[in-house]
Amino acid sequence: MVQLRGHQRQDSGLGARGSTDAATMRATAAPLVTALALLALVATASPVRAQSAVGFHGGFAADSEQPEQVFGGVFFQSGDIGRGIRLRPGLDGATGDWLRTATIGVDFVYGYPLNNGWTLLAGGGPAVVITRIPDIDFRDTGVGFHSLFGFGHDNGFFAEVRLGSGSAQQLKVGVGWAIVLN
Repeated sequence: MVQLRGHQRQDSGLGARGSTDAATMRATAAPLVTALALLALVATASPVRAQSAVGFHGGFAADSEQPEQVFGGVFFQSGDIGRGIRLRPGLDGATGDWLRTATIGVDFVYGYPLNNGWTLLAGGGPAVVITRIPDIDFRDTGVGFHSLFGFGHDNGFFAEVRLGSGSAQQLKVGVGWAIVLN
């Protein structure tokens, strides 16, 4: 039974409509905050003309329910699809202790140019996460959402932080290199 401002409500257990907890609220707030930040950046900045690129990235991932992992991956980044926004589908794999994770994601990335060759990056998108524990032959597939923030340089180097919700890893910190395609 849940009490809401003096009214009683019968809850039917896990996943019941109207039940909330801190983790659920954080998971639903992350995509909203990312969307609002992206909208604010798009509305206030001049467009960045970017060419298509292929890139590589790696770093570490942390999650409260999983061991720390190292990850590496590849991505394709489209040219400017409008007002500085680029599409970046990618694939990465992570490993640590007893767990293996593969993430297939599609991010929308906005680049806000700074004066010294650097660009502020912000964005996010959905991801399919495949988890495997080889010792017990366990496999699971879930969906999640990543929000990303970082900086990129005109020479292709970038560093970013990803915050995840759903089945996505909660924190990823990485660096990478994008190679422009002509």
